[in-house]
Amino acid sequence: MNISAHIFVSGNVQGVFFRVETRREALKRNVAGWVRNTSDGRVEAIFEGDERDVACLIDFCRHGPSGAYVAEANVSWGKYTGTLKGFEIRRTSIH
Repeated sequence: MNISAHIFVSGNVQGVFFRVETRREALKRNVAGWVRNTSDGRVEAIFEGDERDVACLIDFCRHGPSGAYVAEANVSWGKYTGTLKGFEIRRTSIH
């Protein structure tokens, strides 16, 4: 079953290749979506794909790559849309 997830990750998650490694993991699992830094120091991402693969990606984000410290990961689950293709690193969002 395909699902969608929206995650915000906080802690020491910028400047530690979090986005690059998240993209690598997503491509390895054939998960579509995007990842970006936020202006408040978090990382935000949207994942769409097979439930098991998305769950593995969420688990990766809860631990982060080497050098990262994840204090909190907030996930919102959603309905799969199928509109996302590939996986991209987006520009920092300014809220």
